[in-house]
Amino acid sequence: MDQFLSLLQWGDKGWSDEIFRGACLTLALAVCTLPFGLLIGLVMALARASGNWLAGAASNLYTTLFRSLPELLTILIVYYGGQSLLNRLLTPVLGENPNVQVNSFVAGMVALGLVLGAFSGEVWLGALRAIPRGQRESAYALGLSRAKCFRLVVFPQLVRLALPGLGNNWMILLKDTSLVSVIALRDLMYISKTAVIANPSYSFQFYLLCCVVYLLMALASGQAIKWLEMRGDRGLVRARA
Repeated sequence: MDQFLSLLQWGDKGWSDEIFRGACLTLALAVCTLPFGLLIGLVMALARASGNWLAGAASNLYTTLFRSLPELLTILIVYYGGQSLLNRLLTPVLGENPNVQVNSFVAGMVALGLVLGAFSGEVWLGALRAIPRGQRESAYALGLSRAKCFRLVVFPQLVRLALPGLGNNWMILLKDTSLVSVIALRDLMYISKTAVIANPSYSFQFYLLCCVVYLLMALASGQAIKWLEMRGDRGLVRARA
């Protein structure tokens, strides 16, 4: 045990600083992916609720595709497929074999954002359908434009109703960030595997430490989500049981 604790020193002789930086990168990836994925999901939900069959069909196709594909496969397709596409597009400009590399962080953010968009789209759609249609009709009758009606009447309720489901999506996203280690992004999982390779006798301990760090991030996220839900519900009159 003492030997393992000595491996957790800060500095060149230990792994604590590397693990800390990996955890920060994991959080940064999740935080950067969240608004990107939620925006895609909201657009998909609005497309399906619009009544336009073409927009609805495109949204259904997107949602079905990215909910069906494994997240790991999506990451690999975006990373390697993105590199291939960029190299093809830049060949006329840079000449043969431009060898353009896609940033691992950006590729992970895009891939996980696409997956999050598919799942959050269902949450947004369910929340959108829970808002009585009469509220929008009343807003139009008062002279509000569609944009103002959405911004002032629909969206505040939409966020409150969707928050529990979006909170679950965030927790899943936080765990799915571990998959980007396959494209050599130095996140928490990548650092943990590197530490295990360098110290195979302490494989269990390093992976257990990785579990603890993920658990702490999840617990903190749960408390933040709970606070947001309570804040979103403020002012509501609840019927007594």
